[in-house]
Amino acid sequence: QVQLVESGGGLVQPGGSLRLSCAASGFTLRSYVMSWYRQAPGLERELVARITSDSGITNYADSVKGRFTISRDNAKNTVYMQMNSLKPEDTAVYYCNALSFRGSYWGQGTQVTVSS
Repeated sequence: QVQLVESGGGLVQPGGSLRLSCAASGFTLRSYVMSWYRQAPGLERELVARITSDSGITNYADSVKGRFTISRDNAKNTVYMQMNSLKPEDTAVYYCNALSFRGSYWGQGTQVTVSS
């Protein structure tokens, strides 16, 4: 069964950090472009960060550049996103996505709340 499971979300104060994880099962994510998206209440889902399958090239939404870092560990079949200097506007449900010619898979999401 193909599955992506996110973890690491939670409540954090402004300026704090969180590390999200996305573990894949039922397939090998080595050949997939991996992305993190987020969706805040009342807003559309938006791309936050992406990492390519081969060269590991990354790109980020302007709103998170310099604060978030996406990485992948193919040996552990897991993708991560380190989030630093968190702001209240980062509050959202964060989703992991795996994309290749074989198809697109989504995780169930993990809630990140930035509040004092």
